[in-house]
Amino acid sequence: MNQSILFPDLQDWDSQTQRVVFPVQVQGANIECCISLSKLASLSSTTINPGEQGIGIKALALFDEYRFDIEEEVEALIEQEKFDEQGRVVLL
Repeated sequence: MNQSILFPDLQDWDSQTQRVVFPVQVQGANIECCISLSKLASLSSTTINPGEQGIGIKALALFDEYRFDIEEEVEALIEQEKFDEQGRVVLL
């Protein structure tokens, strides 16, 4: 793991965008990252209904369960400088 890329244990559910949002520290700078429900479903091989009750809790639980895989993918995208127009790393 690249020591200049740190993943604080902070994540939140954004109900408006239906994504888990989490920060990454890269050489002291904070970068916002997010992962979509469809990407979480793909990682976990489960079906996720965006309208279901408690979807935020389920999404955060899946994020926690697959955190290592998500961090590896985000780290690779950061190293490749694959940022969106707002400077975020987005896993769709």
